[in-house]
Amino acid sequence: MILELHVIQNVAPSNLNRDDTGAPKDAIFGGYRRARVSSQSWKRAIRNSFASDNLLPKDQIAIRTKRLMERMQKDLKSEERSAADAIRVAEALLQGLEIARDSKTTDEEPLTQYLLYLGETEVTRLVELANENWDVLLAAIGTEGKKAKKDAKKNIPPEVQAAASQVLDGGKAADLALFGRMLADLPERNIDGAAQVAHAISTHAVEMEFDFYTAVDDLNEREDTGAGMMGTVEFNSATFYRYTNVDVGQLLRNLGGDQDIATATIRAYAQAFLTSIPTGKQNSFAAQNLPSFAVAVIRETGRWSLANAFVNPVSNLDQSEEDKELRRISDLVGNSIKELVRYWKRLTAQYGDEGIVALPVLMDQEYVPVLNGAFDNPTSGMNAWIDEIVASLESVEG
Repeated sequence: MILELHVIQNVAPSNLNRDDTGAPKDAIFGGYRRARVSSQSWKRAIRNSFASDNLLPKDQIAIRTKRLMERMQKDLKSEERSAADAIRVAEALLQGLEIARDSKTTDEEPLTQYLLYLGETEVTRLVELANENWDVLLAAIGTEGKKAKKDAKKNIPPEVQAAASQVLDGGKAADLALFGRMLADLPERNIDGAAQVAHAISTHAVEMEFDFYTAVDDLNEREDTGAGMMGTVEFNSATFYRYTNVDVGQLLRNLGGDQDIATATIRAYAQAFLTSIPTGKQNSFAAQNLPSFAVAVIRETGRWSLANAFVNPVSNLDQSEEDKELRRISDLVGNSIKELVRYWKRLTAQYGDEGIVALPVLMDQEYVPVLNGAFDNPTSGMNAWIDEIVASLESVEG
């Protein structure tokens, strides 16, 4: 079963996601420059929303870090065990997993060679395994410089190495199950993500704008003060089309078959996908604008992005519309929803709608007339929309 979410979201002047020059990211689509927010940026916002909005318990959220040894040290050290020994034991256990320390880092602040993406439960179980095998691991890594650390793996009993590898099963972490992970040194512990997330693109062409700013030195009391600092910040404003899909079966497998956590994950993901906002330059722009339209497509197989609804850029004030009510709401948001609806009708006419189980819609009631019969009965609120998504999935699975 596949769950798709299609969203139209108008965002005020902002710089949500910067490129290497500090400018808002963009892309050429349909031959026109569009505003863009990368999938990585919005996935980060979604993951943060899981925790900050209390959508999921802490033990169902993963961490991405190079500081795993330091994290383990906090749980391993005690009055009888020094912080230095705790680091060595943590390092030895990771050596057994072929996860090496970055040789450029110090014993006081050791980092792994690359970011590790681990569930909280996985980290807890690694700490438990290190506690259970403290003496063996401490002896394996020794204290005699780099060569001893390099040779640590061969001194760790195979059963300890196997147990450590078995720990890395995803730990039923929702975001890890959704987005997957790659461990370069442990490919057998890679996880195929259940979710795909598209880069958000504007439904219309955009031009970058510049904000020229100055700052005054508060303690400069001279008559001609001038500016203490000046510069420019690039920004844009855009109506975005956003798209994601979730393979519900893959999600359930990634979560060890736990149906309750899978359902909670879908609920959390649907809400976070709607309400999360990337943090780029928010202190300067405060562009916290929620979507005006969202449709969930629940289908047995296949995935349809609706981005090609906007190959030709949308414009506002469509005076050619014969229906006065539709003409009244011909702004960028209304026209973007209108084009998405038209494209949906074209796709279903061309490819059919077999296998589509449900089409829950959430939208600003102002724009309901543009649906024109394509999607019926928009729900009255976000919670009801999420309930409808879950109920539709359960009815099929049941």
